[in-house]
Amino acid sequence: MPRAVGLSVESAQRFPHEFSGGRRQRIGIARALVLQPPLVILDEPVSSLDVSIRSQILNLLKDLQAEFGISYLLISHDLATVEHMSDWIGVMYLGKLVEIGHAKSICSQPRHPYTATLVAAATPPGRTPPWTLPIVGEVPHGLDIPDGCAFHPRCPYVQPTCRTLTPPLATVAAQRQVACHLYTDVTSADTWPPPLPPAAA
Repeated sequence: MPRAVGLSVESAQRFPHEFSGGRRQRIGIARALVLQPPLVILDEPVSSLDVSIRSQILNLLKDLQAEFGISYLLISHDLATVEHMSDWIGVMYLGKLVEIGHAKSICSQPRHPYTATLVAAATPPGRTPPWTLPIVGEVPHGLDIPDGCAFHPRCPYVQPTCRTLTPPLATVAAQRQVACHLYTDVTSADTWPPPLPPAAA
């Protein structure tokens, strides 16, 4: 297993403080794979690494996935990393799924306003994000989640229904589910991005 993650067998004789951050991450991956699990949960696997090392670790994970037939459940706030690693994406806000779909589809055509902000934040310099929004305010405390749609205090598309009724996770397109009243009260799922509501709303 050490060689599979790019480490020498002699690494077993070294102390933890002798390894760089990237090599420590490789050790963590080797420990996770030693029992050959069918599923590995990756919780922010590269958030503490330098940009140059991140790509090495992500490519290593993809190589190991192909070699051993592993499935990954990747948890991250970095949508660029998620898009690179994933076939499918589930976007969560305050503990609830707000959008599910194929990775390329979600990143090229986000449907939920919160997803759109994540995509815009992950868009590299020089490229125009597919949907930009004037998001304001702070994320509510997890113990004081707003009624209705949890995103409504920050959403530029907010409507009266959003403040009182929690939107269900509904199918709005092929292999795409979104929990948003935009696709029931404001416009159809065929209009993208949806028009902003009147300023008075």
